[in-house]
Amino acid sequence: MEQLNLGIIGAGWIADKMAETVSGLPQVRKYAIAARDEARAKDFANHWHFDKAYGSYEALVADPSVDLVYIATPHSHHFRHASLALNAGKAVLCEKAFTANAREAEALIALAHEKHLLLTEAIWTRYMPLSKQIKEVMDSGVIGEPLQLSATLSYSMGWKDRIMKAELCGGALLDLGVYCINFARMYFGTDIVNVTSSCVKGGADGMDMHDSITLAYRNGRVANLQSSALCLDSRNGMICGDKGFLLVDNINCPTSFKVFNKDYQVTAEYRCPSTQITGYEYQVLACREALLNGQIECADMPHAETIAIMRMMDGIRKSWGVVYPYDDEK
Repeated sequence: MEQLNLGIIGAGWIADKMAETVSGLPQVRKYAIAARDEARAKDFANHWHFDKAYGSYEALVADPSVDLVYIATPHSHHFRHASLALNAGKAVLCEKAFTANAREAEALIALAHEKHLLLTEAIWTRYMPLSKQIKEVMDSGVIGEPLQLSATLSYSMGWKDRIMKAELCGGALLDLGVYCINFARMYFGTDIVNVTSSCVKGGADGMDMHDSITLAYRNGRVANLQSSALCLDSRNGMICGDKGFLLVDNINCPTSFKVFNKDYQVTAEYRCPSTQITGYEYQVLACREALLNGQIECADMPHAETIAIMRMMDGIRKSWGVVYPYDDEK
């Protein structure tokens, strides 16, 4: 595979970011874009120099030259659009949150296994070299035994439909809290014995606007996670040990992290590669590598982990009484 022919379903802002990213990747060809409105698809294709523009998602997945379909539509549509691509024989990179709920995630992954097609979640932080370096430094013992973790991610965007509407799987959890949960599981693991949480709801549909989640681990570690769709915060992550701590500048897109000792002095600082484009490139390159190797999942975000996180978020939402119209479908 000299070049990976990328097709994008959905022409919103996240598709723009992906197009910007692959513009700097010689291994990837900006091949096709699909939107519900053909004029919008053509505008996108002209702006980003894609070869093809389609006015329907069905037309894009029917194109035999498409190697990988990137799903860039709202959470509520991921299951439908990823299923469409898989049933057309296409590999899929699906934006986070992977689906509306665990039931949909399990069905999608089962379909990928049945058809032996690559399917992976585009939780970009999982694929970043700097994210992996954070784990290496934590495991080195420089901060001693890691015991406490905190992660916060908030943006002032509560007016957006995708946050306020249940039909779009609104709320802060699937949009922002999912990053905090991934941050905790990446560095503290998955042996979680208790999940406690609370939220503040808002809007006519009662979506979660402010979220607070605590994960207790069997080995005594604890992770405190906060997210909000109504305000701004530092977006920092901290991993604290008995000899020091790590401070990550942005859990959503880490560009640097610092190591502090017992005297609160910085002893080391690490930065993302100077060649990094946007941070989205690593997930696309991981897909290319998986396709070359005939794999149906990426090691950086295994199917089992995607399902486990969706199940966790289902349980959290249930405790809050935050319901999507897709939750009761059989």
